[in-house]
Amino acid sequence: MRRFTLRTGIRWKITLAIAAVGALTALALSLVVHSAARVSMLESARDSELERVQYIARTPDAGRKPIWGAKVNDPELPAELREKARSGRRGTYIQETPKRAPEVWAAVPLGNGQVLSMHHQFRESANMVRDLDRALVIGSLAVVIGGSALGVLIGGQISSRLRKAAAAAQRVAHGDPEVRVRDAVGGVVRDETDDLARAVDAMADALQQRLEAERRVTADIAHELRTPVTGLLTAAELLPPGRPTELVRDRAQAMRALVEDVLEVARLDGASERAELQEVALGEFVTRRVTALMPEASVRVVADEIVSTDPRRLERILGNLLANAARYGQPPIQVDIEGRVVRVRDHGPGFPEALLREGPSRFRTGSTDRAGVGHGLGLTIAEGQARVLGARLTFRNVAAPGGAENEGAAAGAVAVLWLPEHAPTTTGSFPVIQLPG
Repeated sequence: MRRFTLRTGIRWKITLAIAAVGALTALALSLVVHSAARVSMLESARDSELERVQYIARTPDAGRKPIWGAKVNDPELPAELREKARSGRRGTYIQETPKRAPEVWAAVPLGNGQVLSMHHQFRESANMVRDLDRALVIGSLAVVIGGSALGVLIGGQISSRLRKAAAAAQRVAHGDPEVRVRDAVGGVVRDETDDLARAVDAMADALQQRLEAERRVTADIAHELRTPVTGLLTAAELLPPGRPTELVRDRAQAMRALVEDVLEVARLDGASERAELQEVALGEFVTRRVTALMPEASVRVVADEIVSTDPRRLERILGNLLANAARYGQPPIQVDIEGRVVRVRDHGPGFPEALLREGPSRFRTGSTDRAGVGHGLGLTIAEGQARVLGARLTFRNVAAPGGAENEGAAAGAVAVLWLPEHAPTTTGSFPVIQLPG
């Protein structure tokens, strides 16, 4: 079962994080400021109302005809405040109403059980609180927007550095030993991205040194084996005719071919090979070479084209592809030429999944359905020679007909050689081949 994954950039993660923190901080501060302002305004209204009712209580007519809307023994006076005033104490009270502004009450005792009180709605102060809330909302939005912009800026810089590091690492993975991830990242500020870049550079250097050491060891071993194998093959020619002599000659020749293939792989790995270019008609050239190498193979020229390439290396690639198709596939073997593209197809069990996924690997002949003889160097050499020509060599399988019951089965293997529009340069760099799709 395939798991659902959501891919997003680090820029937007940092932006969302800063925006979320800014929003939470602004919300918390807004709540604190709103509560503190409301409490302060209510306390100020209490004190003001109490001072007014105390002043009225000191006037001569306070018990008969109080001024400023004050009342004696007001029936609407909250019971809690009435009891407090009758006990001889002055006080204030906030009466909350569902649909109106709060009312602020103040009451003082007058003697003889009378209570002087007055009240007013908290309307002006409530308007001030609403204005304050509106300002807090606008300020909070400004904080969130500013934080998001800052997150985009910071995240964009980090994302850009990481993308440059990833692009440089991809070039290293594709075999460019001159690329340095730290130089590609750039910048004067040292952070975790620089540590990662330096670690990747150190790993690439160590891997390059190891591969170079292995290549040299392989080349040295193959070179040292060349002389005794040649001597063995010469000695085999002096043996008397017979079946044992034929077996010895066959094995000696196979060993000599293996040594030559290993030497060729070592030279290709050293990236020192250069193509000797000539102008050739690709359709005519491939037809003549396939006819000479494998007469039983069918050749079809869809469109011919003049290409600048190395005929010797192109013939080597064709020979290895045909040999691989004959050894591991089944007839008929078809070769199609269409412009700069050459396709070699057999009708066997198809390429192994490991080869389709990882490409040719030396000394690996694939799964048992395409194995038997050989050392797995043919396709490796073909791919290396294609690289010298600036070409691309791709592999795929043809799906077998028959619906769901044959799902995953192959009805043949197809190797496709994509020759470049422009020949390799004298410096050894190659044009990039853009594949369809």
